[in-house]
Amino acid sequence: MRAAQIMSSVVLSIPESATVFEAAEAMVGAGVSAMPVVDGTGRMVGIVSEADLIRRAEIGTEPHKSWFQRLFSDDAASAREYVGLHSRRVTDVMTSKVVTVDEDATLGQIVDQMALHKVKRVPVMRGNAVVGIVSRANLLRALLSRETEPSGSTRPDDQIRRDVEAAVAGQSWTSPWPVNVVVNSGVVHFWGFVQSQAALDAYRVAAENVEGVSKVKNHLRRIPSSVNMGV
Repeated sequence: MRAAQIMSSVVLSIPESATVFEAAEAMVGAGVSAMPVVDGTGRMVGIVSEADLIRRAEIGTEPHKSWFQRLFSDDAASAREYVGLHSRRVTDVMTSKVVTVDEDATLGQIVDQMALHKVKRVPVMRGNAVVGIVSRANLLRALLSRETEPSGSTRPDDQIRRDVEAAVAGQSWTSPWPVNVVVNSGVVHFWGFVQSQAALDAYRVAAENVEGVSKVKNHLRRIPSSVNMGV
């Protein structure tokens, strides 16, 4: 399997002009742990994650250094740390050197990159454009999708996946949160969150009506209505 087959293709991003508060609100509302930061042309200039935002002076979580650490801390490092703890600009706290992969990267290559750079997710690129994100959760979903299933489908899994995504896109019941679709031997797996049981059923029915789908495994979960207020 390759990146394009398991990635979350609905990529939520934030503009480089955003504040750290807007970034935090966007991530909480969307239920994601990181977002690409893009410039006015849509080019990715960095990525901001929960880890970048949990050390903040506003909530009293700045690191407390011992006298020994302060003794050997140079001025430049102290200045950079101060900016990260106090700046309200997302561009000051984001990771600017982002580890990425292309759509054809194998799962082995993706895991190697994650391990080498100690990251939990990698954006998937098509040229200069971000077309998806592969996280550890996506890899676990890929593993679960390899469960042996009988299949009478003769259509390529990639085509089935595209048709399923098209079938659920733009519907009135389409989830406001990213939904990941993985297809293996004609078996469709849905992962993510929806607003109601009716929407959960609608995803299943839409997939069942796509040519070549032999079975639907619906791992979608309902989100409490109170969460909608943050979206």
